[in-house]
Amino acid sequence: MPPPSAPASHHLRLWWRRRGRAGAVGATFAVALLAAALLLALSSYASVVFPASGGRRGPALVGLTLVRRASEKGALCLDGSAPGYHLQRGSGSGSQSWLIHLEGGGWCRNLKSCASRQRSMLGSSRYMEGQVEFTGILSDDKSQNPDFYNWNKVKIRYCDGASFSGNVKDELQNGTRFFFRGQRIWEAVMNELVVKGLRNAKQAFLTGCSAGGLATYIHCDSFRALLPKDSRVKCLADGGFFLDVEDISGRRTMQSFYSDVVRLQDLKERFPHCNSNMEVGQCFFPREVVKHIVSPVFVLNPAYDAWQVQHALAPEASDPQHSWLDCRLDISKCSSEQLEILQGFRKELHDAISEVKQKRDWGFYINSCFVHCQSLSSLTWHSPTSPRVNNKSIAEAVGDWFFDRREVKEIDCEYPCNPTCHNLVFEKPFKI
Repeated sequence: MPPPSAPASHHLRLWWRRRGRAGAVGATFAVALLAAALLLALSSYASVVFPASGGRRGPALVGLTLVRRASEKGALCLDGSAPGYHLQRGSGSGSQSWLIHLEGGGWCRNLKSCASRQRSMLGSSRYMEGQVEFTGILSDDKSQNPDFYNWNKVKIRYCDGASFSGNVKDELQNGTRFFFRGQRIWEAVMNELVVKGLRNAKQAFLTGCSAGGLATYIHCDSFRALLPKDSRVKCLADGGFFLDVEDISGRRTMQSFYSDVVRLQDLKERFPHCNSNMEVGQCFFPREVVKHIVSPVFVLNPAYDAWQVQHALAPEASDPQHSWLDCRLDISKCSSEQLEILQGFRKELHDAISEVKQKRDWGFYINSCFVHCQSLSSLTWHSPTSPRVNNKSIAEAVGDWFFDRREVKEIDCEYPCNPTCHNLVFEKPFKI
């Protein structure tokens, strides 16, 4: 998986396609994003930011803080370096409200892929940027983030390879040092934030994107336990509802992948409620995890998740004739037969969130876009041209749900019905 938020394009050109909008509008978006040229990652293609215009200042740059005495706590990235986070203090009415975001970036399923991560920001703080832009749900611009702009906001960097879940004491794996300590990273960062004011929060919101969205499901209740009983505490998982589906060749590629991750980092004990008759990888899927969550969660997912289409539904290994290549890169190029399969994938998501539909205080927003994460981009989170379902942007829907302004359980119509979608078009698929 390529590192998130890389500053320049490596092998992938990305632009937004707005279906039903032609000419100048589409060209404007294409030029703006090509100028932004970024490396698209599982966790953060959504950190696309348009240049400030009309005198508006750019996104805030927030510095990296490394966890203190990380080695003593055993809270270490894959390579043994200290984990980190970015903290922007709130102000005014938001000074006692906290929004925590768990970064994503895929998983490593074997020692080879984990070793590769040790030489990147997904496995070592030595490669992390000193500052990152806070955009979308992390923005401090009220026009882009109306409900959370002045809150204390934290982005926790992802460097353990297993959604902040592993806790393997042994450092040596086949003679090489690996630190599978995601759970300890979670605990160490939370302990620091508690001291820095989280323990006094009147409101708190745990969010995450992709692999960080999965981590949000996993840690939602433990996050709630850190806060005062009379505080409002909820969670949002963006692009994190990964599905246990058969791919186009009939194999369960994602289940096999997750099984490798669970075995490598010894995660089985992390899910004590999981049925012992199930394949170990099944315990890692949100459909199983959500069954045991007590705290309110908001599920934000596209029905045609671009990453999942490319790696769960139609992975390269399942398509030796490359008949799905164009469809994987651009949904508008899918054949009628392929679209029928994609509609079946959408139905799988609807069936998988059946547990969520029964939870009274939960919410969801399932749009019909070909994207991945949507909360970290100001374009998709909240702008005049944001995707909408029932005339509500994602930010408006999430805010309405968090503050109990209304029940939010939005499911979009089938592709290609929604002209407000910004569908991704790839030059090459996501890496895995």
